[in-house]
This record gives sequence, C-alpha cells and structure tokens, in this order.
Amino acid sequence: MSTTITTTASGYLLVLAIMWPVAGIMLSFVTSGRGVERLACVVLPVGFGIAVAVLIAVAQGGQSQIYVVGDWAPPLGIALRADGISAAMMLTTAIVMCATGLFAQGEFSQPSDLPEARSPVVFWVLLFAIWSGLNALVLGSDLFNLYVALELLTFAAVPLVCLKGQKETIEAALRYMLFALIGSVLYLLGAAMIYGAYGTLDIGLLSERVRPDPATLIAASLMTVGLLAKTALFPLHLWLPPAHAGAPAPGSALLSALVVKGSFFLIVRIWFDAMPGLLSFAAAQLLAALGAAAILVGGALALRQKRLKLLIAYSTIAQIGYLFFIFPLAAGLTAGIAWSGIAWTGGWLQLFSHALSKAAMFMAAGLIAEALGHDRIAELGGIGRRLPITMLAFGLSGLSLVGVPPSGGFVAKSLLLMATVMEGQWWWATVIIVGGLLAGGYIFMVLGRLLGSSATPLASLAPVSMRRELAALSLAICAVLLGFLPLRSSDFLQIGR
Repeated sequence: MSTTITTTASGYLLVLAIMWPVAGIMLSFVTSGRGVERLACVVLPVGFGIAVAVLIAVAQGGQSQIYVVGDWAPPLGIALRADGISAAMMLTTAIVMCATGLFAQGEFSQPSDLPEARSPVVFWVLLFAIWSGLNALVLGSDLFNLYVALELLTFAAVPLVCLKGQKETIEAALRYMLFALIGSVLYLLGAAMIYGAYGTLDIGLLSERVRPDPATLIAASLMTVGLLAKTALFPLHLWLPPAHAGAPAPGSALLSALVVKGSFFLIVRIWFDAMPGLLSFAAAQLLAALGAAAILVGGALALRQKRLKLLIAYSTIAQIGYLFFIFPLAAGLTAGIAWSGIAWTGGWLQLFSHALSKAAMFMAAGLIAEALGHDRIAELGGIGRRLPITMLAFGLSGLSLVGVPPSGGFVAKSLLLMATVMEGQWWWATVIIVGGLLAGGYIFMVLGRLLGSSATPLASLAPVSMRRELAALSLAICAVLLGFLPLRSSDFLQIGR
C-alpha cells in the first residue's frame, strides 16, 4: 500500500532551484546584451546558494525533500524529490556553473567600444537553460516530466556546439542532434509502454507496481538504449568527440562535465528506483561490458590524438565507462549488501570528480589554444612555463582522472576496485587498472609536452586573464579535495534510498 506524498518543510527550495535559472532566461530577453552578463553575476551565486540550501535540508532532515506540484499528489499530479544523490548532483552542477560563468566572462563579454554581439547573449541564455534542465532532471520523479527536462537539456546543449558558426561545428551539432533525437524517441516510446502497462509514470509508484514481464523489460530496454545514445557510451559515442572538441571552451566544459551526466543519472533512476530488482545479472554485465569497452577504446584513441581538445574529448568517453560499473557492483543495494554500498559511493564519486576535473581540463585547454592560437599537442613545448597556473590546473585535473592519490578520482577508483574484489568480479578490476594506465599515458604525454622545451622559440602569446586561469584551477583543486572527504559522508548518498 503506497503512502500519501506530502510537501516537506524545505520543498519550496526544489521549485526555486528550477525556476531561478528560468527567471534569468526571461530577464535576459528584456535587458541589453551587456546587462545579461551582469545578470549572470546575480543568477550564478544565488543559484549556488539554493543548491547549498537543498543539500543542508536533505542532510539535516535525513530524508528526501519533496514538493507536490499544485498540491495534487501522484498519480494525478507530479512531485519533485531531492534525495542524497540529487542534492550532491545539484551542488556539483552549481560549482561547475559558477566556475564556468567566471571563466566565460573573458570570452563572452560585450566590449564597451563595439556594437553588441549576439553570441554572448545566446551563451548566457543557454547556460541558464542547461542549469534549469539539469536541476529539473535530478529533482523529477515522473518519467514523462523527466523526458521534458531531458529535451530542455538537449536543445540547450546542441547550440553550444555550433556557437562559433563554423562549418565543422555545425556538422558536429547536427550529428549530436541526430543521436539525441533518436535517443529521445526511444525513451518516449518506452515511457508510453510503461504508462500503458501500469497507468502511472511516477517513479515511487512504479517501484511498487512493476513486474518482470516482457513488456516492462522491453520498455526499460528502449529507454536505456535511448539514454545511452545521449550519454555517448561506446559504441554510441561517435557524436561526442567533434561536438565537445569543436565547442568553445566554456561550452565544452559544460557538455563534458554535466550534460552527458544527466542522461546517465536518469538510467540509474530507472533501474535502481523505478524498477528495483528487475536488473538481471546479464543486463548488468552487458552495461558494464559497454563501459569497459568505452574505457579501453576511449583511452587508446586519446593516445592517438594530435589536438588537445580532441584528446580530452576521447578521455571523456573513457571516463564515462567507469560509471557503468555501478550496475553489476551495486545491484545488491536494495538488499543491504555492504559492498554494494561501496560500489554505489565509488561510482558517484567518479561522476563528481570527473565533472570537476574535466571542466577544469577543458578550460585549461581553451586558455592554451587562446594563448598559442592552436591546440596541436606536438607544438605545445614550453607553454607550461609561460602559463604555470593553467598547467597546474591541467596537471591536477589529469592526476584525478588517472587516479593518483589523494584525489577524488583515486578514492572513486579505489572503492570500485574494492567492490570488484568483494563481489568476486575480478575482470572489472583488470579493466580499471588498464584504464588507469591508458589515462596515465595520455595525461603524462601532454604534461611532458607542456613542461618540455620547444624546438623553436615560442612566439608572443596572446594575453590570458588571471581570473580565468584561477577559475580552472579552482575546479581542479575541488576535484582533488574530494579525496579528503571522510568516508562517513558517503552515508549522505544513501539518503532517500
């Protein structure tokens, strides 16, 4: 028998988290181009404060925070819900958004002595839209409303790819759009089948009603495949490298750090919350096998790249693969198996540390390309000595990706390795170790170039703002500091489960 869902004391914060960036979008249409940038200086810190308030409310209450929209409880209405992973995801999103906004002020500012340009206004509006879409995605508890949030996220992310208006970036955006639309159709078809079978799309109600019948499994499979296309998991990754590498540096940071994580978050919601117990051993192993292939193929392709942003893009494909080890290793979470909780914590720490470090890495690569006029790896010799803060940001974020202690990436991969040993699934441990070696190969290859000497003297560099360098460095430091969190804090990720 399901219990009545009611709004909690801090539930209004969930509505505010979604609507505050929307308010920024609406105000952007009635202000000047230069006013949008000033508007962002208000929207970003206030949005960060809302995310912190939600996290505190969840932590202090020890339970999910809920807002029942229109006071109509599911299944007649919809509800917003913030559990531990939702609150942590919102805080990570807010940190990356604020750092990206600070970084973008150098690239998407309206010069005072020139006519107002269109691209800066478009960028800030898209940034607000991505933030609102991500918050709606992590707070939603209805499969159709999650689809709406997912589409908002997609249609805000695609224009970021072609913001420069170049031929290759437009082609990359169209390819991204094609994969995203196919994924959306598959997800929506699966959701329609679920509604036809159970008469509701509320995740909480579905968790009580779903049965392991063929129609439900087919619907879940369709939704999962559609979301895998949006997550760019191998072999559905073909759109990601040109899209992420061709976008401007702030856009690449948002796409790699946050946007692809949204669809992964939804896959977890489907299998662990909406349909607990339906994830079979074979299905979990298949998802992990695709993740393992992504780690190995993405790492190998990253080693072969000649451009720095392309290398980072292929690294994203590899690092996404680690997230899918959650499915075979944390499958016993609902049964209270201890090592499933370890895998659960390790998987989410991998997501958070990758978001922070990859955003920092794309920002550092953007500054290097801006200073040199290119990002060809073979011609980066000596740039690290001229841009030491940028090089430090790239190095710290790279060490977190490799899994060097005491970074957040090290703790995440260590917990995943520990879970593989306890589960007796040693084959995933082998992939994690090999993936770390591949990551070390391409990260230290770039660091060697940055710190090495150039065959020819470097030409005069374009000026790089110290503020933008510090924005990248702050994210890299946050990725390292994740490794110092006490393990007791992992209990927070279990709130609402």
